[in-house]
Amino acid sequence: MYKNVLVPIDLAHKEQAGTMIRTALATTGDDAKVTLLFVIPEVPPVLGLQVPAGSAEKAKADAEEQLQELASSNGAPQTTSLATAVGRPHHRILELAERQHIDLIVMASHQPGLSDYLLGSVAANVVRHAKCSVHVMR
Repeated sequence: MYKNVLVPIDLAHKEQAGTMIRTALATTGDDAKVTLLFVIPEVPPVLGLQVPAGSAEKAKADAEEQLQELASSNGAPQTTSLATAVGRPHHRILELAERQHIDLIVMASHQPGLSDYLLGSVAANVVRHAKCSVHVMR
């Protein structure tokens, strides 16, 4: 059983979240820590002038609300942690995994594009660089 599990969720593809959360919970014991993470894409500096003030705070609050709904509706315990970060998803996933001593990452891979046939680019980068086990779901 894993003791510290990270579940990065792409809120644009919430339909996969329930399966990932339930899979993560099935790999843990009662004393395990589960963290749900959403990475908010960074706004390029060129576009920064066009983004209304307070947009980042609103995006973070919306993401946390959606993560809480997903956790509640999929049987995650009250001790489940919710996290948001801003930046490139695979960088933030790997940083959080190392900082929190994660021993399993449960994540989805979207349909591959031409650049990365077997896994989505975020999942592929996490698998290649993670220092812990990674369970990739399709």
